Amino acid sequence: MPHNIQRTDAEWKELLTPEQYQVLRQKGTERPFRNKYDEHFEPGAYACAACGQELFESETKFHSGCGWPAFYAAKAGDAVELVVDRSYGMTRTEVLCANCGSHLGHIFDDAPHTPTGQRYCINSVSLKFTPKTA
Repeated sequence: MPHNIQRTDAEWKELLTPEQYQVLRQKGTERPFRNKYDEHFEPGAYACAACGQELFESETKFHSGCGWPAFYAAKAGDAVELVVDRSYGMTRTEVLCANCGSHLGHIFDDAPHTPTGQRYCINSVSLKFTPKTA
């Protein structure tokens, strides 16, 4: 599926930090429990760190104990794209930014205490937080 924002690898490398590039463009994973937004619960919105598209709202964020930011729903509309990921001998559902195709994390159906039963497990480095203004 073609994305609205398309850049070369060289352009992404100029725009992103090495850690962001490794996660967002090379489908890496940051270390659990040692990231910016795992224990962050301020009101606001979380956008793609690569292109700025809003992806998640703080109202859907919850403490899952997995070591990464967890949300039970993505922002309404087509903010994220879900694709089958068969890497590392597993079958999972990968979460991508629908606007630029950047890797955000994975979604799991293991949160029965949430309204959707889902856990979007997202890398902090994939996100940019904007606080809610009064």
